[in-house]
Amino acid sequence: MAGLAPEGSQFDARQYDTKMNELLTDDGQDFFTSYDEVCDSFDAMGLQENLLRGIYAYGFEKPSAIQQRGIVPFCKGLDVIQQAQSGTGKTATFCSGILQQLDYGLVECQALVLAPTRELAQQIEKVMRALGDYLGAKVHACVGGTSVREDQRILSSGVHVVVGTPGRVFDMLRRKSLRPDYIKMFVLDEADEMLSRGFKDQIYDIFQLLPSKVQVGVFSATMPPEALEITRKFMNKPVRILVKRDELTLEGIKQFYVNVDKEEWKLETLCDLYETLAITQSVIFVNTRRKVDWLTDKMRSRDHTVSATHGDMDQNTRDIIMREFRSGSSRVLITTDLLARGIDVQQVSLVINFDLPTQPENYLHRIGRSGRFGRKGVAINFVTRDDERMLFDIQKFYNVVVEELPSNVADLL
Repeated sequence: MAGLAPEGSQFDARQYDTKMNELLTDDGQDFFTSYDEVCDSFDAMGLQENLLRGIYAYGFEKPSAIQQRGIVPFCKGLDVIQQAQSGTGKTATFCSGILQQLDYGLVECQALVLAPTRELAQQIEKVMRALGDYLGAKVHACVGGTSVREDQRILSSGVHVVVGTPGRVFDMLRRKSLRPDYIKMFVLDEADEMLSRGFKDQIYDIFQLLPSKVQVGVFSATMPPEALEITRKFMNKPVRILVKRDELTLEGIKQFYVNVDKEEWKLETLCDLYETLAITQSVIFVNTRRKVDWLTDKMRSRDHTVSATHGDMDQNTRDIIMREFRSGSSRVLITTDLLARGIDVQQVSLVINFDLPTQPENYLHRIGRSGRFGRKGVAINFVTRDDERMLFDIQKFYNVVVEELPSNVADLL
């Protein structure tokens, strides 16, 4: 898992942005409209109650930058080009947009999502299912390397959404196992990756088979000319949403991972580390409010002193807990992402991601503060088998290498 950023792969953001602007001003000026409306909370987006339930149950509390801008225009049925680094929450953006617009009384494929790899398609299927849990959304992943007959059986029994790789999806359309008549939304995820993997012809072929009035969403970290060409050919007055890279930095923070294999083993691992934690002040991040309570109870029942804070507590209680933590009378704080941006404690030199964040950009907000004011910091990530893809994304996103935790962790602090 370590060493994933290739040598010399430093992404030159300025050069890229200049190139992009040239492309757009030369020939794209009248083509895109920009969209600037920002929704600070999921509640403000006008989403169905059961979709909101799915979003909160999944562990999202506050929308990321792309979600604040991108969910609403997609829900309005607009063609969108959303450009942001991988892992900024693009998946949940288009999943929410699709789930909001499905007609659940009609068990026909109404949305088609294409992704460059099987793993990503399966990951999207998981997110779509989880967010659509209370809506009864039927989602199926059509990817290579699985039984064609099984795919045909599931499709004929009826689904609302198909997520897949271009090869298998085109095959299913060609065999008429996947009927395009009711498809009203079409999403290309990681479009730049798909085009660089040579799927362009297949994507064009699939487009030709879809109804002419289909809504198109293109999600991509970069916008190479081929992607612009696709948007030109198949999109109607698309709005372009661009999310800038974050300015926080990870410099001076040593980052490690611990293989815990199974979720159940995280607690033991944390208890083994407890003595090290209490040497300095440390923050432990988990992904849901419920888990904050659960972990706090477990730690206290083993006689470990910890404080906890999350978004369900009233402001007054949170202030008191943060005061205790700032004063140093409590040394270990368990919390969720919601508060990641607000923890600005000078003494924090260790951050533990008990759960990896659901979006790579939150990784920065969690650990980017431990190295503030030029001091050193250490971040330790607990990684189960299911988290390997996310750790890979985080390393790619920040162009960092996260190494396995050495045994002398206390010496590093």
